Amino acid sequence: MQILTSPAQLQRLEGILKQSLPLALPVYGAVLNITRGNPGQFEVLVDKWPDFGAVLARPRGEVVHGDIGRGGMTWCPGTYQVCSGHPWVPPGASTPRAPPLTRCSPRLDPSVRVGSLLPSHVDLLNETWPYGGNARSRRYLAKLLEHFPHVCLQDSAGEPVSWVLTDHFGTGTHSFTLPAHRRRGHMQVALTMAAQRAQARGFPTFG
Repeated sequence: MQILTSPAQLQRLEGILKQSLPLALPVYGAVLNITRGNPGQFEVLVDKWPDFGAVLARPRGEVVHGDIGRGGMTWCPGTYQVCSGHPWVPPGASTPRAPPLTRCSPRLDPSVRVGSLLPSHVDLLNETWPYGGNARSRRYLAKLLEHFPHVCLQDSAGEPVSWVLTDHFGTGTHSFTLPAHRRRGHMQVALTMAAQRAQARGFPTFG
């Protein structure tokens, strides 16, 4: 496969993938992050250029073993691959689009405020993530917290009660509300804020 490195190639790929949403959503999010400073140190590959049928986003320098499939999406840790049985739809073609979010202001519970997660909260994230609880997941969550946007709601003491993390692919990866603070609409507020911030950065939102 061919690694795309030039800004012109990446911009063209971004436009093509945008017309293929939501199928191409994970790889599209990775390309957006790559063209916006590449905080996750990812790279994107295609089976051929410019008439590609498969596109792969992965950590830079990683070798992924296995066949390039057709007609679907495959995943291995830290990697997304999207395949099509025919060349991708070129920019300007007619494809379904997600409706834009309304710019309504979510109502915050008076007992919480918008804040930020800190590196000291990584253990809490690791304990509450369904795939967490080990050293590898802790390193992964610490990297997300360091490099990618998140939303956090805090109580009056400044402790996190609800949060949404995003990942290398521009998708939500760890959303959680502490049990004692549930059924108060905190997650709805956090998700709405995360989606609005993502759209402001040019990332699509689907739900």
